[in-house]
Amino acid sequence: MSMPTLDNQQNLTAADDAATPTNDDIVRVREFLVDLQARICQALEAQERAGGGNATFVPDDWERPEGGGGRSSVLAGGKVIEKAGVMFSHIHVHNLPASATARHPHIAGRKAQAMGVSLVVHPTNPNVPTSHANVRLFVAEAAGEEPIWWFGGGFDLTPFYPVLEDCIHWHQVCHDLCAPFGDNVYADFKQWCDEYFHLRHRDEQRGIGGLFYDDVNTDSRGWDFETCFNFMQAVGNGYLDGILPIFEQRKNTPYTDEQREFQLYRRGRYVEYNLVYDRGTLFGLQSNGRIESILVSMPPLASWHYRLEPAEGTPEFELTDYYLKPRDWLAS
Repeated sequence: MSMPTLDNQQNLTAADDAATPTNDDIVRVREFLVDLQARICQALEAQERAGGGNATFVPDDWERPEGGGGRSSVLAGGKVIEKAGVMFSHIHVHNLPASATARHPHIAGRKAQAMGVSLVVHPTNPNVPTSHANVRLFVAEAAGEEPIWWFGGGFDLTPFYPVLEDCIHWHQVCHDLCAPFGDNVYADFKQWCDEYFHLRHRDEQRGIGGLFYDDVNTDSRGWDFETCFNFMQAVGNGYLDGILPIFEQRKNTPYTDEQREFQLYRRGRYVEYNLVYDRGTLFGLQSNGRIESILVSMPPLASWHYRLEPAEGTPEFELTDYYLKPRDWLAS
């Protein structure tokens, strides 16, 4: 099916405007997500083996009393990957939490289902960035009414010892996967990512960004369900296109104990963000979600130092002075 761009939104037919997901559509999205989780786990295990490690993902299937369930796959203690969680969930919610209805009061009182894949990868080597991705579909339903649905997701990169070519590569992947969907999609979702992954209490970016989008549907973007699903697939597949070359280049880079300590210090910022601002964490906690899956994004080790101030001219200083600021990486 052809994918309408922002330039030809006005050409969408009334039928496209009214398109709503069928049960078959939801099954197709679920099948893609289950396959995506498996492929990401396989690719990360291959990086672990290539770096001389033997840690593997351990799957944990679970069910939710209110309906639905998922599979949490966790790799821990690897030589290349210290901890990674790749989570699939498809849950049913009968009482939507405040984190959902505050932004969308029109869905209050509806039953809903949410499905997605989310992941966080904490590499062992400080030269390999922490990475995060998720793609998701939300559908709220009420008897006798059309479903209310939207897609969300994205991926972002949190380096500790950044390399400029990695930052450019990451954003080039983001740009290229967005290009078929419209000229402004990358710019819009990059800016949204920069604004979303901002630690307001420190006035600091979490990383170098990437893509973030939410509430994407026909009303917000002019895309029918099929186009939104196509974009979900592009983002889900794009994560591996972005992260695997960085693993290949950096996983065997030598590092010092001091660099490892700085990595743990910066991981503390990651913890702060996830516990204070992350919408997915808040939704999970407020919807009585499975706590082990919600908090699997936490690093196995992190540290906090009082007023750590790296010396000017050091890589540690350069991280916040240059890299952790919103910028046009493709113009660098």
